[in-house]
Amino acid sequence: MLVERIWTGNDYRNYNYLIACPDTGEALAIDPLDHVKCLATAKAKGWEITQILNTHEHGDHTGGNAAVVAATGAKVIAHHRAGAKIPGIDRGVKAGDVIKVGKRVELECMDTPGHTMCHICLKSRSNLKALFSGDTLFNAGAGNCHGGGNPEDLFTTFVEQLATLPEDTLVYPGHDYIENNLKFTLDREPDNTAAKALLPKVAGHDPATSLVTTLKEEKQFNTFFRLASPGVIARLHERFPELPEQPDAKTVFVKLRELRNKW
Repeated sequence: MLVERIWTGNDYRNYNYLIACPDTGEALAIDPLDHVKCLATAKAKGWEITQILNTHEHGDHTGGNAAVVAATGAKVIAHHRAGAKIPGIDRGVKAGDVIKVGKRVELECMDTPGHTMCHICLKSRSNLKALFSGDTLFNAGAGNCHGGGNPEDLFTTFVEQLATLPEDTLVYPGHDYIENNLKFTLDREPDNTAAKALLPKVAGHDPATSLVTTLKEEKQFNTFFRLASPGVIARLHERFPELPEQPDAKTVFVKLRELRNKW
């Protein structure tokens, strides 16, 4: 499996992705908002985009669909309940469905509600352990729930699905927010040594060449995985003194998401 991460350089700080089969050169485009860069990259690599996967319905992820389809004839894939929200869907997918690219690439669909209620993440079933997480999981952060989502569902997605993936899984999110997210981690857990060590390395970084984290690393510095951390809970009590001494994990997650909304 070949992965090409495409930095759009737009104000929303989007990443687009091409996933290609090394045998056939067939490629899947994930959220190809910057259709010009996606098409140019595929041409330069000698790849043919045959499918598009939209992780969810927001315009900064679907906005390039029409141009890519017009140029390539690619089929559009999205959540099976997103038909009214994403024009021109050719295939609706559910949890466990597999997207095949060429001869050797297989990507399993995960139904991951929270950021929106029709959100798909993809995990690879090939030689490279990878998660294409859209706006569900960011480097050092979690998606917001403003545009039709729900933080309690996002919590369930994190705990029951993402946290159970192999720890050497590479994380490919839909946006570059790592610097700001690490600052939030340190605001919530000032003694987090992993965040302290990483922040200087990504301060003012070039997102086009930014590091790709693993799930193991995310669990070390992503606050939304660190729901039992005494430091996180102690700081949470400062903002929400009404919380019980040992709040449950869902409460911690939802309160962290509430703070992040305003931070």
